Amino acid sequence: MANGSGLSVTELAGSVGFILAVLVEVGAVLGNGTLLVVVLRTPDLQDAFYLAHLCVVDLLAAASIMPLGLLAAPPGLGSVPLDPSSCRAARFLSAALLPACTLGVAALGLARYRLIVHPLRPGARPAPALVLTAVWSAAALLGALSLLGPPPAPPPAPARCSVLAGGLGPFRPLWAMLAFALPALLLLAAYGSIFLVARRAALRPPRGTRPRSDSLDSRLSFLPPLRPRLPGGKAALAPALAVGQFAACWLPYGCACLAPAARAAAAEAAVTWVAYSAFAAHPFLYGLLQRPVRLALGRLTRRALPQTPKACTSQAWDLQTLLRRLQGLRKDPVLGPSEAPEQTRELARQSQTECVRGHLRDFS
Repeated sequence: MANGSGLSVTELAGSVGFILAVLVEVGAVLGNGTLLVVVLRTPDLQDAFYLAHLCVVDLLAAASIMPLGLLAAPPGLGSVPLDPSSCRAARFLSAALLPACTLGVAALGLARYRLIVHPLRPGARPAPALVLTAVWSAAALLGALSLLGPPPAPPPAPARCSVLAGGLGPFRPLWAMLAFALPALLLLAAYGSIFLVARRAALRPPRGTRPRSDSLDSRLSFLPPLRPRLPGGKAALAPALAVGQFAACWLPYGCACLAPAARAAAAEAAVTWVAYSAFAAHPFLYGLLQRPVRLALGRLTRRALPQTPKACTSQAWDLQTLLRRLQGLRKDPVLGPSEAPEQTRELARQSQTECVRGHLRDFS
């Protein structure tokens, strides 16, 4: 009975894990695809190049290593065994795409740091193509290290095709330092500097403030609030979310790389999918939380949705209604002969203005 209940609990946990993994996969594809379309259709975004690169990396991971994690045998959640050549290819993709993602996030953080802290020094910013070339060179080098690891086990034994348990071998600490420790330090330095600059700007009094008067009303208006806020608290939200998400998703995987291979293999599926959840979190963290991206998404959504054309023909522009109004105005003893055309022109002008405003509201 105990064995049966234990087996049912294990199967239930496996089913729940598989459903959550499928949700992460779907969220990564839909979120990154939507954000990539927004970025490509809105070229005036300041960090569009780095955002598009991050979306491309996440989509590559969602199309390659995440399906392997769903369908393949260890380290995946499925039961499909991989042959040795496919196993080595999975190792290389995992060892290359994960650093490309983490280094791309660090490059995006540094780009935003330069845009916020040094907005008037464009000469100090390196070209995005040069930065991303360095990112992919480092990712290719780290992926090549996985090919130097031990070969996959023969088919009777479970083929460990991941970086944690099967690949890299003695190079795992070096890979963890370059793929996780270095991006984490760069991200912490970038967003920490952004927070300090925002906090100093919040503490600095605005220019041109008037001296305080001595009246009772002015004294009451300058009383401190009942719940004082920390200056720069709102500015700390985005850096805290970025650094917190990076640590929550990638720290378990980085620590597992430094652990012995046997212990890393035991927690392989859990820490791998916690790391893969970063691919689904990036579109919301670096997309929907940014006001320019939200505005661009709203504009594209309004243009894509089918809308019924607004009728701009007012009663003043209809010929029959216009003639009927003119006849009624002529019969009115209150209005003179010169006031009726003026009222008609005013009605026509108002209807035209409302029509133009409606179209501008649609395309704004």
